[in-house]
Amino acid sequence: MRVVALVPGSIGNQILFFATLDDLKRYYPNAQIDVIVEPRSKAAYRVSKSVHEVLTFDYKDRNSLADWGNLVGTIRDREYDVAIAVGQSWLVSLFLWLTGIPTRIGYKGKGAGFFTNTISMNTSQYTAAMYHGLLQPLGIDTPCPELAVNVPKSDIEWAQQEQKRLGIHETGYILIYAGSGQLSQINNSDTSYPVASWQQIIQDCQQKQPQLPVVVIKEADDDKFVRSPKLGVTPSLLESCPDIKVTSPDNIGKLTAIIGGASLMISIDSTPLQLSVAVQTYTIALLGSIDPTELLPKSDKFLAIKSPTGKTADILPATVLEKIWGG
Repeated sequence: MRVVALVPGSIGNQILFFATLDDLKRYYPNAQIDVIVEPRSKAAYRVSKSVHEVLTFDYKDRNSLADWGNLVGTIRDREYDVAIAVGQSWLVSLFLWLTGIPTRIGYKGKGAGFFTNTISMNTSQYTAAMYHGLLQPLGIDTPCPELAVNVPKSDIEWAQQEQKRLGIHETGYILIYAGSGQLSQINNSDTSYPVASWQQIIQDCQQKQPQLPVVVIKEADDDKFVRSPKLGVTPSLLESCPDIKVTSPDNIGKLTAIIGGASLMISIDSTPLQLSVAVQTYTIALLGSIDPTELLPKSDKFLAIKSPTGKTADILPATVLEKIWGG
């Protein structure tokens, strides 16, 4: 059986879809599963164990009929038996119909008439479980499994060397993803958290657990780390907390491995947050307007702090520290 899944969205969205892909592979071990994702999200599949080929298509671009036609041709050439559409775009469902794939699965709503099988989209549940429901027409009606990733050996070895470089291989460490770079789910005020608030959290951790280093994930495009060019500009995180250690993994496998070694992860809504869930690291999530039940599974390992105003920036550092020491 050949299956193609059309999965728009960020790397974090792809990670949340891994449970669906893994369960499909478990029930149909001989299935060849391909995915079609946005170019920005292709990197996610470095840590997937179930996907055969990753194709790209920019769903959000102003695609011409020729672009859609090329997508239809690409799909037709591969002669898939099953197509699974994760989004709710009538254009996607229309063009899937044009491919002639015998079994086309999607959500009820826009363009549902072009599918052969539809299910209701329950947006109030954990997103990974909502995605997993798309397997029901294939006879898979079991509970959604936990997220899991498959980290390449070379990335695990890199993380081991990185821990030695930072001097944290014997102590464990608190890992923080603070930033507004490409790994953030949404780059706006909903997820941004002030440097001054991070400073209070980091300094309290350093005072109460001086033997447990604080490590921050730094992206090349993360402006929280840019050094202040002049007086009167808000100091960067590196200037505010000069004793922190910084790691800069250059691919998602290395990032996953370094998260997997942490004693605790503190993160805004982001790709690192979902990777932390996948590797079962104790995690505290700082969330803005999104419902925690949609983003995190029910587990004592994953604690959410939801902003009372819908903006992550308004979460008090004292609230975060209470979760760290009492959660």
